Amino acid sequence: MILTGDYHTHTPYSHGKNTVMENALAAKKAGLKAVGITDHGFNHIIFGLRRKKLGALREECTAAERATGVKVLMGMESNLISSDGDTDMKESDLGFFDLYLCGLHEVLWYKNLGDFYNLSVRNYFAYKSGKRPAGKLFERTTRAYINAVKNNPIDILTHINFRCFCDVKEVAKCCADYGTYIEINTKKYHISPEELNIMADAGARFVIDSDAHSADRVGDTKIAEQLLLSAGIPLEKIDNIDGREPVFRFAEYKKTHL
Repeated sequence: MILTGDYHTHTPYSHGKNTVMENALAAKKAGLKAVGITDHGFNHIIFGLRRKKLGALREECTAAERATGVKVLMGMESNLISSDGDTDMKESDLGFFDLYLCGLHEVLWYKNLGDFYNLSVRNYFAYKSGKRPAGKLFERTTRAYINAVKNNPIDILTHINFRCFCDVKEVAKCCADYGTYIEINTKKYHISPEELNIMADAGARFVIDSDAHSADRVGDTKIAEQLLLSAGIPLEKIDNIDGREPVFRFAEYKKTHL
């Protein structure tokens, strides 16, 4: 399985080991047409991208695209920071980027202490206990994902259900309605075959991404291939394989709003 584009990779601008150029060269070697440079969002306490470095990052993306012929998209893996669906990608930031990813992470500046406790602490302890929560926590996390998709022009939700738990059917229905892709992440085991089938049946479309933190993993598809062997979704639901290229909503948003 060869990806058309790997839209989720990291560099030393956040938590990655290899440069933008090295990721682009790895993408070219793997036969990809595009690579997303999507470092962790601004509110990540340890590994967050810094706004003052956006100009330098853009220069590196431009230089890497020119040198390799691979489309190098400057993006960010923004952080979901509230139950209301807020992310750390502000309106004033949007013009810098080509690609808008969003995921739920732990070590963040959340919007308030309540959001930190409910989205981070409670989900983490549920994960450590090995029991997926029901009730209000499950509903709150589901609502946070749905609000994020409704309120922001997010292209891809990353590693959904990794150390956090939501109603994948309801989130998938929302993604289908708004044109946001759900990622099949090949760095983490984050969804089951059953969950993948549920989301596909709800109308979601998918991209496979490596979440590469080193260049040797750019374009990796191993976990996705294992998952797809057990799931029953048609490959036509995945929009970055077999030569297909995703239609990203953020690009359309920028045409009319920026």
